[in-house]
Formats: sequence, structure tokens, C-alpha cells
Amino acid sequence: MGLTLGFMKDRKKNSQSHLLFFFICVLLTVTHDGLYCQTNGDSKFPVLFYNVENLFDCNDDTLKNDEDFLPGADRHWTFKRYNDKVNKVAKVILASNGWDLPALVGLCEVENEAVLKRLIWETGLNEAGYHFIHHESPDKRGIDVALLYRNDAFKLLQDSALSVSDPEKDFFTRDVLYVKGIMFGQDTLNVFVCHLPSKYGGALQSEKYRVKVAKVLRAVCDSLFKADPQSNILIMGDMNESPEETALSEVLHAGRDQKSDLINLSHGLRSDRVGGTIKYKGQWSVFDQVIVSRHLTQKFHVTPMQVVDLPFLLEEDEAYPGLKPFRTYLGPKYHGGYSDHLPVKAVIVKVH
Repeated sequence: MGLTLGFMKDRKKNSQSHLLFFFICVLLTVTHDGLYCQTNGDSKFPVLFYNVENLFDCNDDTLKNDEDFLPGADRHWTFKRYNDKVNKVAKVILASNGWDLPALVGLCEVENEAVLKRLIWETGLNEAGYHFIHHESPDKRGIDVALLYRNDAFKLLQDSALSVSDPEKDFFTRDVLYVKGIMFGQDTLNVFVCHLPSKYGGALQSEKYRVKVAKVLRAVCDSLFKADPQSNILIMGDMNESPEETALSEVLHAGRDQKSDLINLSHGLRSDRVGGTIKYKGQWSVFDQVIVSRHLTQKFHVTPMQVVDLPFLLEEDEAYPGLKPFRTYLGPKYHGGYSDHLPVKAVIVKVH
């Protein structure tokens, strides 16, 4: 009952500050990211991907391993912390691209539909016209992928979950989210949101699982190309490996130039502050990526992938030189930041 009352009280407070929160976030960052400020929404289609680091609610789901994210657990995941996390994710989305809000936002590490509803309706994202698409996946930790879309920029046609789990081998992971819609009022776009299996247990030992997901992705892309060689495809996600590694370069065949039918924009990484999207023991890696079909780059101008390195997403790295992501937890200790990953973005530009 206390949780419910707190939720309703906070909901009333949030509803009064939606628009103010929205404009403050944009105004605070408009000078930081002037490249895409003051643009025509009819000609630019920004996309964002963000691993939000364990966006869980405070309720125990007996079908998931969510015990770490409960008020009485070692991490002490309280409603106050949950609410703060939701507001931080919204702030990142609203501030990520100046005045030009992302038309699509891919997310991973979200627990369920409830956290997405709160993200949309309790932060002001609904004021910007955002809706979400989500399917429950069989991942044992209970984390899923999702897609937010602005309904004024993207007309939803269909969506489905592509299963990549193998119950016979006790392998359960996140589904790949497939969404088909219309951008620029007339062009079909096929979108995939992914969160490939991690390197937990060793890079080589876990590689077969990422390869399995890449095979599924490649097969679906091949089907799209067979039906229409000029298919517009956008793949974004936390790949848990660098663009040059096996699953992406040799199985998915996502290359760096026009020789490939799928082009990994992560090869053109742009950031003045950081060397990747995630930092581990002082080393940056580019695990969060955006991949597009060759035809998409031929019909439209597609910018290189850029890391969203807004100052509030970073902190000094006390153990190694430079900066690191300002994350929510350091091990089991609450740190109060945003995520252990940095978001990435690219812009599809309609050339008149």
C-alpha cells in the first residue's frame, strides 16, 4: 500500500512538471550538440540506442530472477531509486539530440511493460508523442529489449519477437525485436533491436551464442533482401562484441563500406571525450552499435554513428586515466548514476 500511495503522489507531481522537464533537458544540451539543432523534422530521422543498465521495478516476479532488484535485497532497490532511474533515462532521451528528438529509441535491459509505461507516462515522453513496443522474452534475468517511437515520425505497421533461445540446451536469452514501419511518410523501414549474449564465462566460450543470434538476424535480413533487394534495414543494439569480431563481421557480414549489403556505422565512431560505449578495466569497447542496409545509405544520407557523451553521463575514472560512464551500481553498491553504457545515435537524412 505504501508503494502504491507513493506512486500516486509522485504521479501527480510528475504530471505538473512534464513539459518543464522536457524543455529544461533540451535547453541544457542544445549548445553541446549543435550539429542537429534547429533541424526540419520532416527531413531528419534521428535514431538512438541505449542500454539502460537494469531498469527493474520494485515488484517480485516469481517467473524471473529479479531478486537483486527488490527493496529487501542486497542492492536495496527502492521505489525512490527506481523512480530516479526512470527520470534519468527520460532525461537522456530528451537531451540526446538537441531540439531534434529521436524518432526511434532502442532500449535494452528493461524488465517489463510496467517500467516502459512509467517511462513514457510519468516523465514527459508522452508529451513528445512517444509510444513503445515490447515483448516478454525468456531471458532468465528477466531483461528485455524495447523500441520507443514518435508517432508523428514513424507509422507502425507490424512487430514481432524473433526467438533465439534453445530450450533443449537450456539456453535462454533476449528475443530480437522486429518492427516494421513507415518513415518520412512513405518509406518502409525494417528495424531490429538486439541484446546479444554477454561474454560472461569467457569470450570464446560464449561466442557460439552470439553467433547463433547473428545467424538468425542474417537469415531474416536475407529474406527481406530476397523479397526486395532495396530493403531499408536498421539494426541497433548491445552486441556484446566489437564490430570486427566473429558474430558481426563473419556471420552477420556487417562491413564498413559499400561492399557490404549491411554496413556497420560503428566503424565511423565519433566522440571527443571517450573511446567507446563501455569501459572495463580501463579499456573502452564499442559494444553498442548501429547497422544499416547499403540501400538505406544510397537513398538517404546516413550520418556516422556518434556516442552520446553528454557531461552528466560521465565521471572521472579514479582507477584508470580519463572518464568512464556514470553508472547506477558499482557491483552491489548503489552509485546513483545513469548506466554502465553510453547511448549511441545516428541520423537518417532525406536529401531533397
